[in-house]
Amino acid sequence: MNFEAIKAAAEGYREDMCKFLRAMIAIPSESCEEEGVVKCIEAEMKKLNFDKVEIDGLGNVIGWMGDGEKIIAIDSHIDTVGIGNLANWEHDPYEGYETDEIIYGRGGSDQEGGMASAVYGAKIMKDLDLIPKGYKIMIVGSVQEEDCDGMCWQYIYNVDKIVPEFVISTEPTDGGIYRGHRGRMEIRVDVKGVSCHGSAPERGDNAIYKMADILQEVRALNENDDADETEIKGLVKMLNPKYNPEHWEDARFLGRGTCTTSQIFYTSPSRCAVADSCAISIDRRMTAGETWDSCLQEIRDLPAVKKYGDDVKVSMYMYDRPAWTGEVYETECFFPTWINKESAAHVQALIDAHKGLWGDKRIGAPSAMDKRNRPLTDKWTFSTNCVSIQGRYGIPCVGFGPGAESQAHAPNEITWKQDLVTCAALYAAVPGLYKEENKTADVTEFRQGLTNNNIR
Repeated sequence: MNFEAIKAAAEGYREDMCKFLRAMIAIPSESCEEEGVVKCIEAEMKKLNFDKVEIDGLGNVIGWMGDGEKIIAIDSHIDTVGIGNLANWEHDPYEGYETDEIIYGRGGSDQEGGMASAVYGAKIMKDLDLIPKGYKIMIVGSVQEEDCDGMCWQYIYNVDKIVPEFVISTEPTDGGIYRGHRGRMEIRVDVKGVSCHGSAPERGDNAIYKMADILQEVRALNENDDADETEIKGLVKMLNPKYNPEHWEDARFLGRGTCTTSQIFYTSPSRCAVADSCAISIDRRMTAGETWDSCLQEIRDLPAVKKYGDDVKVSMYMYDRPAWTGEVYETECFFPTWINKESAAHVQALIDAHKGLWGDKRIGAPSAMDKRNRPLTDKWTFSTNCVSIQGRYGIPCVGFGPGAESQAHAPNEITWKQDLVTCAALYAAVPGLYKEENKTADVTEFRQGLTNNNIR
């Protein structure tokens, strides 16, 4: 493989990728509102002479290169979070600016930069005849990931009936190759109370006060240690062989699970009445060895939850927001943990590509390198569409994408132009380095069990 030719081609497309990324950033594209950016990507793919471009029923935009039966997919979610408090931004998040080194704006790292590199990576494959015989390349601009990660790929798998050989996620990886991440689930706790006039609160049963007790214990679950004398043992316990004998090593690779209260709701007849209900949302990140039902049971076993008995309900959220096309794909808010083996053929294809192109250490623009002094092969902190691709369906996944995790969901988001070039080159090289003969029946090091909800 001519790595120098690939690098030269990627460098030659630097300005085109930057222009394409800035065009995407300029189009607000929060979850369920991605139509504008989908049309922008569709136009770019057609301009670059993709063999086929289509938009599926959910609104995912898919471009194809090659005509083989086997599929190597590269996925980028093209929805973004909102901008939050505009006062926290130093420039317009949808116009921003660029320098010789960076591009500023919402979606640069998370993760329309990945889309720019993927589209041009496929273009380089076609330019240099790098698509192996029998294969075709699938470039996916997926929707609604920020709302419900992986649901877009549930649709691709179950409705579009597409099953790739493996998938590269272009979520930001700080110059690393990522082979797993923690899962997550969205938990709701509802507490019942009885309202009364605020002038005599003793006549009622204040749901907010009950929830206050529960909130402190949810916080303790996240922050406590796992000592024998600790009543509410912290989630750090899953790093301890005593509490996680089968999977503590994988848990240490991924990092401990976490939980935090992300939302709070209440009902009350008025501001001068006792609240008759209170509810919270809990963002629960799951490490190896934790299950969906163990996470629910941990909340149900909190002393305050037990204290209030039948007045408390602990459940998992469902997701059913319509896509920008109007299509609804209802699913549970459970996103399984996964790790692939570093020795897996698809992971090694990326490692070999990186070594051939750039060496065995992470690279990046000068201003990015202070956070890239880490192993080349690692894992994400957050979760990605791979919760469905690998976690739910067992389709091998691996991650390499432009930008930084620390930029995700943050004001003044940036990405680095060098990363766009680096990633496009690597994507172009990977198909020719994938050794199918080295593929094993099980590439999975850890994969979390699914729920009993019969969700597709």
